[in-house]
Amino acid sequence: MRGRRRRGPALRTAAAVLAGVGLVGALAPVAAAHGAPPSSYGLTVAVGAGGDVTGEAVSGGADAVADAGRDVDRGAGQGGVDPAALDAAVRGLVSPGGASATLGRVSERGRTVWKGAAGTADLATGARASADGRFRIGSVTKTFVATVLLQLVAEHRLGLDDPVERHLPGLVPNGGQITVRQLLNHTSGLANYTDDPAFSFEEDTGTLQQWLSTGRWRSYRPQELIAIAAKYPPYFAPGQGWHYSNTNYIVAGLLVERLTGRTWGEEVERRIIRPLGLTGTSMPVDSPFIPGPHAHGYYKLATGPADATLLNPSMGGAAGAGISTTADLTRFVSALLGGRLLGPAELAEMKRTSPQSGPAEYGLGLQRTTTPCGEFWGHGGGIPGYNTLLYGTADGSRQFAASVNPYDMSDLPATNAAFETLVATGTCGGRPPAAAGPLAPPATAAIPSAVGPAPLLLG
Repeated sequence: MRGRRRRGPALRTAAAVLAGVGLVGALAPVAAAHGAPPSSYGLTVAVGAGGDVTGEAVSGGADAVADAGRDVDRGAGQGGVDPAALDAAVRGLVSPGGASATLGRVSERGRTVWKGAAGTADLATGARASADGRFRIGSVTKTFVATVLLQLVAEHRLGLDDPVERHLPGLVPNGGQITVRQLLNHTSGLANYTDDPAFSFEEDTGTLQQWLSTGRWRSYRPQELIAIAAKYPPYFAPGQGWHYSNTNYIVAGLLVERLTGRTWGEEVERRIIRPLGLTGTSMPVDSPFIPGPHAHGYYKLATGPADATLLNPSMGGAAGAGISTTADLTRFVSALLGGRLLGPAELAEMKRTSPQSGPAEYGLGLQRTTTPCGEFWGHGGGIPGYNTLLYGTADGSRQFAASVNPYDMSDLPATNAAFETLVATGTCGGRPPAAAGPLAPPATAAIPSAVGPAPLLLG
């Protein structure tokens, strides 16, 4: 998801480094014509201005984060990975990268060969982060939703080129001209509801204080989010451009409900979570809790850390409400790209990137990115307190997933370098080839963070 939060040029670079992931898409416009691509990955920047912010103030702060960065909770490395390099990559995102915690996992052909965590799960108690912890996945939720819709396409319950109006009459402006495909690849032109001022709470201390005290508990119905987006003109005529918009997937979630008689979350559970045994994955409606062990998410304020872990996920809905683990995400992307969830025709459609998406290389809820170790497919996600990365090779040889809890972004060059190292090391399973050089970021301007990349929310 994404909101209109302020970020500096360096942060945009970090987001671009993660290009290919997409934070509730990730993050910002590619050139002037594009919206924030989930591939551009941006961390949520905490408000650092003076003034009190209501929320749970936690002791420990920066010192606890720095201390935690010295240790890594890891599993034994196997296969051809370099555990020491991977340990250093997750540790580097904590210090000097400024995250309060970072979790990562590398799998090969669906089997874990390394997992690790660095940092502090709870700044109040000093508990260490666990590699097996749960976290909010933001826009990675979109890949689950797109998979369900493509399964329904295979069942002949709708077509990718069906107009939205055929199934959801009167729901969105110009619904007779917008197709299901255009929702999934962000070429519909529908305005992004998280660009509304109601979701720009990170722009100043006062609005953040209000969100922490009351706004984060608000429950939204999907129709309310679509109505917010409908207040704004479309970015372009359907099919005539590309702009990352969380609204597209709120509509997609309602399509699933109309076609099946069950909510999008129930269908994800029935069709993906249960069959794959993803025991740490859930798609909450409005429960503010993260079940099971998890690292907390924070905002760094002048008064100290404010815990933002608890929030009503209906702000993200089918665009970014999910919760998972690195083990479940690597299993999911392995099954998806390996053809266990979709037939050859549907998987090919999912990987058919839209020409309009340019360097974002966005398909149907899936994004292509090139790393020092080859081509990967996946998505990124972000929601207050959490950023997620998910990558997998088309041949199933390697999968990489990571969760980052951004905290102190005061040294943006260090954060950018740490993100680049994490992506390159994770996708390569160790130090990238010396000749590869740094990842080449796409020409992005900004990335949405929360439920998108940057001030807000969904990335």
